[in-house]
Amino acid sequence: MSDIPDVEIVDTEQNTITEDTVVPAIEFCNITKTFGKTVANHKISFSVNTHEIVALLGENGSGKTTLMNILAGIYYPDEGHVKINGREVDIRSPKDSFKHGIGMIHQHFKLVDVYTAAQNIILGTSGKQFLNMKKIKAEISELIEKYGFELDLDKKVYAMSVSEKQTVEIVKMLYRGMNILILDEPTAVLTPQETDRLFNVLRKMRADGKSIIIITHKLHEVLEISDNVAVLRKGNYIGTVKTSETDEFFLTCMMVGRKVNLNIERSEPHPVKRMEVKNLTCKNNLGVKLLDNVSFDINAGEILGIAGIAGSGQKELLEAITGLHPTEEGSSVIYINPENDEETELLGKNVNAIRQLGISLALVPEDRLGMGLVGSMGMTGNMLLRSYNEKKSFFVDERGPKELAEHIMEDLEVVTPSVNYPVKRLSGGNVQKVLVGREISNNPTVLLTAYAVRGLDINTSMTIYKLLDEQKKKGIAVVYVGEDLDVLIELSDRILVLCGGKVSGIVDARDTNKPEIGLLMTSVNGGAEENE
Repeated sequence: MSDIPDVEIVDTEQNTITEDTVVPAIEFCNITKTFGKTVANHKISFSVNTHEIVALLGENGSGKTTLMNILAGIYYPDEGHVKINGREVDIRSPKDSFKHGIGMIHQHFKLVDVYTAAQNIILGTSGKQFLNMKKIKAEISELIEKYGFELDLDKKVYAMSVSEKQTVEIVKMLYRGMNILILDEPTAVLTPQETDRLFNVLRKMRADGKSIIIITHKLHEVLEISDNVAVLRKGNYIGTVKTSETDEFFLTCMMVGRKVNLNIERSEPHPVKRMEVKNLTCKNNLGVKLLDNVSFDINAGEILGIAGIAGSGQKELLEAITGLHPTEEGSSVIYINPENDEETELLGKNVNAIRQLGISLALVPEDRLGMGLVGSMGMTGNMLLRSYNEKKSFFVDERGPKELAEHIMEDLEVVTPSVNYPVKRLSGGNVQKVLVGREISNNPTVLLTAYAVRGLDINTSMTIYKLLDEQKKKGIAVVYVGEDLDVLIELSDRILVLCGGKVSGIVDARDTNKPEIGLLMTSVNGGAEENE
């Protein structure tokens, strides 16, 4: 790392206490946590002050979430201790963390769908048998006004957007008097406009004396919102740097331990129509439309990005194309054979029927371990799943799948004890490498990916981006559903934007920007036509 720019590493350990010393809000003192032979955290020591936002960075499996779970009372350290406002505390449960003013907002929200915002905020708090909801709402409204939230207290959670649900979680913590807040990937599914509003709220909370820790992989957001950045690597604390004195390149080098090229490769497209999607409509079990007359083309030799706020129909779109989700009458997905231009209607055919026609589609689903891989199996077993139905012998031959697993492990640098080690025990980044590697190895003509880099560190993400561009160069049609608009604009050739299950626009990725896409994500532009 000798070529890394000179940046001061802040020593956050307070060894000498004087009258002028600022006592940190949080101190991690030699925290060690192991799971069997795996060392998740090794003698980690650093601190977070009041009036401060600290971003916690590290590759997948570096120990970030484990460390925050210790602070939140979900795990208990094997060695070391935590200090809150200079006093050593014993946090053995989330109840203990609440007692010390610590609240964690998880990526998957802990809300009751059929309750209102106000009911969720007060749920579980101690009080009288009969609640004065008018008084409680007035108290919550003061908090909302103080920090600049936008929230309807009478709205049911099931009718809320992702941003509104996140607001409920944050207000819930503030109402309970939390002064230390941990946010896990808070912007993962927010539009740029929603992210800006969240950051404005966090700044007000910082000014009010709160201590905030953000776990995120979006380096540009780290530089925008944080005061200091603490970096972990392979369970070890590397250091803390002042945000004002660093950049994405230096932070990435700290995370990975070597130089990483942060430029996303985007080769020139050579588009040839491979699929026509016409009037695609899907409903859920209650008859509510999830996709409403969606029409567009998928081209070989290009990457089509799909943008939209969470729940806009992205998941159903990919599943409908691959025969995993039922569609309504009038819908059509036509596959165009690259060898003879013969057209085949795919709707009404299941996955096996499509495969028997010689049509090779590959799907990297949003749910890695539920829909994509079998967690209890190793890499070899998961490779075998792809070819199991094609076996002609009574006995299963694992030689081919094992060789493929070893090939993927080497090429994609999958960190695993062996190809037979259960994939559910691997970090999220390694699980994703296994899944993407398996689907690409099938030599598809159409590759559909849903949130292929969600929750992945920058190093693993760059590997995935490079793989997708390589498939595009081979003439494969790539569909990339993503949530990071910066990446969508850099990686894609065209971007289709969904809003409420409808197409609000299709734009040229080279000629668009985040505000334009963000606007399309929140309002359906009726009759929007594709920009050629």
